[in-house]
Amino acid sequence: MTERLVLAVPSKGRLMEQTSALLAAAGLQLRKTGHERGYRGEIDGLDGVEVTFISASEIAAHLKTGRAHLGVTGEDLVREHMADTDDRVTLVKKLGFGHADVVVAVPSGWIDVRNMADLDRIAQPFRRIHGRWYRVATKYLNTTRRFFAAMGVTDYRLVESLGATEGTPAAGTADLIVDITSTGETLRANGLKILDDGVILKSEANLVVSNTAGWTPGTERTRDEILARLGV
Repeated sequence: MTERLVLAVPSKGRLMEQTSALLAAAGLQLRKTGHERGYRGEIDGLDGVEVTFISASEIAAHLKTGRAHLGVTGEDLVREHMADTDDRVTLVKKLGFGHADVVVAVPSGWIDVRNMADLDRIAQPFRRIHGRWYRVATKYLNTTRRFFAAMGVTDYRLVESLGATEGTPAAGTADLIVDITSTGETLRANGLKILDDGVILKSEANLVVSNTAGWTPGTERTRDEILARLGV
């Protein structure tokens, strides 16, 4: 039986289109197998590769557990899923698309809150006035915990966001947010501002190698060919 390398790529949207174009330009043409809306595929002319089309978040999870050997996903998702990122994966190439910053944003009306130290300073007064810690809405729970701890901010409550995070302060379900932004326009439209030192991570799509996958001589040869075609 042929040893097959599993390559995980985004299943929809702009990220899928840009990934497919990048691979095609390197002579790695993706092709779906079976139903056009299916989630399996291959690379024309390159045996030993099984392509799986899944969400960018799932790709990070598959790389973490070794279910995929290679994948294209955002650095923000990789670091959110893995506290031990550098042990589990290797980010081998930034791909120049999928740019998004993970940021801390507070209501524009908080004129005296400009940085993380200010956020720490207002925690106790906020609790005295409102009877609770301020709430931080985010999909990036692990990233937020690590960043806030590193900045010495401990008195807050995390609220997991399942929808449009930027709308939670206006809706009254959170007081500030940690979210991704490309231009900041959506944040400004929702009455939010990024703290001066609130850029947690400047992310973009990366080609990522799993260190936990079951590597064999065959999959290693296929990996090396793919990386060589992509100029790594």
